[in-house]
Amino acid sequence: MNKRRVAVTGLGIVCGPGIGTDDFWAGLKMPPIAGEHHEIENWDAEKWMPKKEARRVDRFAQMALVAAEEALAQAGELTATQDRVAVPVASGIGGLEALEELVEVAYSQERRPSPLLVPMMMCNAAAAAISIKHGFGGPITTQVVACAAGGQAIIDGMRAIQWGYADVAIAGGAEAAIRTPSIAGFVSARAMSPTLTARPFSADRDGMVLGEGAAILVLEEWEMALARGATILAEMTGGAATGDAHHLTAPHPAGVGAERAVRLAIADAGLEPGDIGYVNAHGTGTELNDRTEGAVIGRVFIEQPPVSSIKGATGHALGASGAIEAVTAVLAIRKRELPPNLGLTTQDPEIPLTDIVLEPRPFTPAPVVSNSFGFGGHNTVLVVSPPPS
Repeated sequence: MNKRRVAVTGLGIVCGPGIGTDDFWAGLKMPPIAGEHHEIENWDAEKWMPKKEARRVDRFAQMALVAAEEALAQAGELTATQDRVAVPVASGIGGLEALEELVEVAYSQERRPSPLLVPMMMCNAAAAAISIKHGFGGPITTQVVACAAGGQAIIDGMRAIQWGYADVAIAGGAEAAIRTPSIAGFVSARAMSPTLTARPFSADRDGMVLGEGAAILVLEEWEMALARGATILAEMTGGAATGDAHHLTAPHPAGVGAERAVRLAIADAGLEPGDIGYVNAHGTGTELNDRTEGAVIGRVFIEQPPVSSIKGATGHALGASGAIEAVTAVLAIRKRELPPNLGLTTQDPEIPLTDIVLEPRPFTPAPVVSNSFGFGGHNTVLVVSPPPS
């Protein structure tokens, strides 16, 4: 059986740099406020949905619903039957705000917990909310593989279409974990930047900064998209997922699993490393991740393409980050421009990258690799290609 081709026909995003793809793209070029997590300012879901609907879902699922609305509006009227639409939407932590409230109420015993708190805190709440709102009845799944989750959801959506289990996938990730417990946990794990400034690949990097948001891509079987006259934004051509089998938080020191994922994804796309025009790096700004990822890129690509991490602008949105960066990959192709690696002052001499994008630059559309690596040794890599001219 030949794999069916997968078109990207819609994008939606809610993130610190901006809500909506245009504002988001502009925000990627603007240095964020130093010393703060990348929280979405003045988030009010009732601007986009009825009050009753907003109050029934946690912040992360609200963001997913808004991102899905933008993506579906751009995609236009789908011709797939409802039971052939999959909804793989990832989250690393889920409804942390709802969980906090449930714990607080349970221990205070001053009032009864809301019966909505358990479904609000579930990781699958975002995927379920999108499915319920739009009547999508295909496989509704939630990928929970830490910071690789968003990429895994997109891979799963792509595979469902390639192998005929679905004709459309509403794929992405959502996270809203800028909360006191998660911050305390990352500080304890020595992963958080004490200066709250993300500096991917910089010699003075000192850890990650949290971000939040949601990103959704509408993936569609190629011939179906053509037949209905959809605008094809890009093609999902490859993906791979591997495990380090090494440590719960630290990447494999030699980057063996990550390198294998990059090579497998490129091969899955039917390409060679020399065909890749840009790498959107995971680039968290932590000591170990950046050094390992830089070494992996240096080994895979004899002639390195331009590389940048957007986490200096977005922060690290955990389970949503892979989806946010997949949207970035498509936008780089559409806008013919590469986003900058904000926060880098002096490149770490031990990181063998030869072309880090420091300022926005023109980009002749070419296949893009998007890396996501997560706690537990999860590696997901996507290859996004320009549609034929």
